[in-house]
Amino acid sequence: MELAEYSDYAVRLVNTDQAARGADSDWLTSVESVRALFGEFSKAARRVTHADVTRFRSVRTRLRAVFTAADEGDHTQAVDLLSSLLMEFPVGPQICGRDYLDKEGRPRWHIHLAEHPSNATAGYAAMSAMGLAFHLTKFGPDRLGVCEAVPCRNVSVDSSTNRSRRYCSERCATRVNVAACRSRKRRQANDTAEPVDPPPATARSETSPASSTPRRAWVEPT
Repeated sequence: MELAEYSDYAVRLVNTDQAARGADSDWLTSVESVRALFGEFSKAARRVTHADVTRFRSVRTRLRAVFTAADEGDHTQAVDLLSSLLMEFPVGPQICGRDYLDKEGRPRWHIHLAEHPSNATAGYAAMSAMGLAFHLTKFGPDRLGVCEAVPCRNVSVDSSTNRSRRYCSERCATRVNVAACRSRKRRQANDTAEPVDPPPATARSETSPASSTPRRAWVEPT
């Protein structure tokens, strides 16, 4: 796995919390949900315990703070927060490649982050922080963002060539574009609608409000 791909670990973890979508939007509630973050064939997933659920939530909060600071333009704060994670959860890099051969049958050597020896949370946090650090230093902190499709608050890393990513997924981008299109059509319909002329005024007859019968002149009795 390329180092930049480890940033996906951070994205997956942060996006397990959908607080903006309602009270029952936290997907990180059980050992099984934590194991799912590692992937089906990960050895580290088998080491997850109930204590890791609380630890993962704590790391998730700190990772979201990194994305939020970067998204708001406070790049120094984003770097400081990420650096504190790197110091607390150091990585164990290894050179791998024997299982990945090129067309000539030669190993495709690359750096792999080894599993942390202490617990599952430490290993996942180390890989997440290192992946974000690599992405940030290579592409810039402005590549870490929060989805602009309200109420979605998912995070993402922008790998586009023109730094144009604004949404976490195609689904959110489509939803915003459809809403904007409908709003634009409503404005155009209102602008082109022809004004309705008021009905012509009619002469008032001398009638009482409760009857359409003309009033008779009063004659003094003799």
